[in-house]
Amino acid sequence: MTEVPGAADIRVLVVEDDPVAADAHALYAGRVPGFTVVGVAHSRAAAGRLLERTAVDLILLDLYLPDGHGLHLLRSLRAAGHHADVIAVTSARDLAIVREGVSLGVVQYVLKPFTFATLRDRLTRYAEFRAAAGEASGQEEVDRALAALRAPQPAALPKGLSAPTLTAVTRTLRESATGLTAAEAGAAVGISRITARRYLEHLVTAGRAERSPQYGQVGRPELQYRWVSPKAGKAR
Repeated sequence: MTEVPGAADIRVLVVEDDPVAADAHALYAGRVPGFTVVGVAHSRAAAGRLLERTAVDLILLDLYLPDGHGLHLLRSLRAAGHHADVIAVTSARDLAIVREGVSLGVVQYVLKPFTFATLRDRLTRYAEFRAAAGEASGQEEVDRALAALRAPQPAALPKGLSAPTLTAVTRTLRESATGLTAAEAGAAVGISRITARRYLEHLVTAGRAERSPQYGQVGRPELQYRWVSPKAGKAR
């Protein structure tokens, strides 16, 4: 990874209500050359107080906070004249929220759960974008500067899984109010039970589904898969 030469460290504020996750995000950001974590806040109110006394260039913002939505915090900051950029670090997958976030200055979205490599990539791209200065010579240079913010191609799926089939299985599971077995998911999508189970297990590993044994039938209980909504329970 390349640090931007001659650039001052980008000052980062982590806003995350889960103390363990907040510590992890701060640790991750601090490991990326060119970035310095200047504060951690566990609520909207705490973030507001910190921003009143600390200069910040970038906010790693969780959208589900105990005292209000992260975009409400961002809206109030813009109204108060704060111009820090924002990378949303969240489980929120509602595209309407994504669009609203972009209009308020969210430059990147990092979906939980994620690895250090994923956040490092987003931060590095953001640093490249900030480093662009001066007047563009033409459209190509403008496009190149904006492209620095764009994520690379999606990470490869495990061997044997395809994106279209994963999309179909995901949609089928999300639309089921009571959950599905692998056999039911396979029948709905048009794939075998064994294949459907591989996709469902991938969703479980990614934290987007949960499984539990289904009893009441003769023989070995079958696993029932249910979609996990970030708005259910304690969502972040």
